[in-house]
Amino acid sequence: MLAPRVVLDTNVLVAASRSRWGASAKLLSLVGTGLFEICVSVPLLLEYEAVVLRGVEPDSAEWKVRTDILDYLCKVATQQDIFFLWRPYLRDPKDEMVLEVAVAGGCSQIVSYNTKDFAGAEKFHLSIRSPKEFLADIGALS
Repeated sequence: MLAPRVVLDTNVLVAASRSRWGASAKLLSLVGTGLFEICVSVPLLLEYEAVVLRGVEPDSAEWKVRTDILDYLCKVATQQDIFFLWRPYLRDPKDEMVLEVAVAGGCSQIVSYNTKDFAGAEKFHLSIRSPKEFLADIGALS
């Protein structure tokens, strides 16, 4: 069975940066293990960086940890070029880039805490799962 290909919404990275014990942190700890693949685009990575590093002192230990995580995501993720835009499709323009990566990358799921923000994504054969639901789907809940 092939590992599911997913896109992580920015709020998953934010939650993981705030708590090392929640479902988001567990999910990030499994990136690169082969249980699933993640897709990103340059604009999505730039959003990850802007949001995850917001309010963190440059050159602090926390800055180093967060940039190391971002660097690792860049290393192991499939970088997806976007050749089409159909905006606006969703309520929140920032969610559009997540949807575009998912569709262009042939993903089966978007992992997000804001599942309602992706209403209509099912037209692209995508399911929207919370981190906890996704962990359960791949048998990684303990």
